[in-house]
Amino acid sequence: MRFTELDLAPELVRNVTELGYETPTPIQQQAIPAALEGKDVLGRAPTGTGKTAAFMLPTLHRLRGKEGLRCLVLCPTRELAIQVAENARGYARNTELFVGLVYGGTRVDADLRDLRAGVEVLVGTPGRVNDHLERNNIDLSNVEVLILDEADRMLDMGFKPQIDQILRRCKRTGRQTLFFSATMPNSVKSLAYEMLRDPVTVEAAPRVTTAEGVDQFVYPVEPSKKTDLLLHLLKGKEFSSALVFSRTKFGADRIAGQLTRAGLKVEVMHSDRNMTQRVRALEAFRAGEVQVLVATDVAQRGIDVEGISHVINYDAPKDPEGYVHRVGRTARAGETGVAITFMSGGEIGDVAAVEHLLGYRIARVNVPGYSVFAEESTDGEPQVTTVTMPVSKKEERASRGRRMGKHAAKELSPEELQKLLGVGTAA
Repeated sequence: MRFTELDLAPELVRNVTELGYETPTPIQQQAIPAALEGKDVLGRAPTGTGKTAAFMLPTLHRLRGKEGLRCLVLCPTRELAIQVAENARGYARNTELFVGLVYGGTRVDADLRDLRAGVEVLVGTPGRVNDHLERNNIDLSNVEVLILDEADRMLDMGFKPQIDQILRRCKRTGRQTLFFSATMPNSVKSLAYEMLRDPVTVEAAPRVTTAEGVDQFVYPVEPSKKTDLLLHLLKGKEFSSALVFSRTKFGADRIAGQLTRAGLKVEVMHSDRNMTQRVRALEAFRAGEVQVLVATDVAQRGIDVEGISHVINYDAPKDPEGYVHRVGRTARAGETGVAITFMSGGEIGDVAAVEHLLGYRIARVNVPGYSVFAEESTDGEPQVTTVTMPVSKKEERASRGRRMGKHAAKELSPEELQKLLGVGTAA
């Protein structure tokens, strides 16, 4: 199937073709026809599956020739709102449909010029949209299409009260709702039930998975040697750009400082950085002005940058599904990439939870001088070995029927396992 077969307006097809789109992704193939028919859509779509085009193209098709605020798109983070608005503006070229953008971290008054000029599509974060509602700067009574992007993330961030306020200001009859979420916990299902009317359910993937082009590795490492190992890897020729995830804001600042002192061009991104700093960091990374972007999970779904060669989990994620969103920053749009997770002794359980979610085991890479079980070099060159961790009885019971990975080179001996379990206990 091609975009020309989706019954979209010719100008929209021309725009996406000029943007390099050829074949619709699975979520686009399912969602666009249903949305064009005016039906509510409930979509389960992980990041990187093309869901922005899935909800925005049929919406722009519907709004052609209309004026005034007709569509509201809610996003959980500033970064995602910026990304969605940029994509929407590209789709809407030469259609006389204007896309506005509002988000927190800037002066509310700074949004007024665009709002007063008139927009047909408004993309924003729930908090900032509510700010404008309270000031009577926007009127949602004529909104025909309400879109929630990454609803699970919005609920995780505590935006349910703001969403409720927005719903009360939108008309109930004649409104189409397009609802997308990467996961479907009970809280998300409850919100979807409250908002949607006889929705068509679409799904990008039947289970949580990573992109096919991602090579995944786990590096066992002592906590005190994580930064040294990171520098060792970043100096390799195969690295063009790297997104490094830290679990904490303090850790992100510390890692960025260490890499900068080592001579690398680095930016940092987390919630304590103001909006100007965050946008500047992302733009510098996107433009290739910096080699490394160090971030907390505020960026795991909000970065859309082409050509990221490596995603490195300096700290293993506590949330297994967060791993998928982190890894989704590389190997986008059919490209290839590498995902590396550092694993200290205290993070063995976090990695096991990720593997349980994925349904397979990730290759272990042991680097001499950093991993407690790497073999000594015999010719002056690092000897890298790949091993598969043995399965505990508890994990074996939990993983019955799962597909095991293909990367096993050898099983660990009891002595090696005992050594691994002791990693970092003295640190």
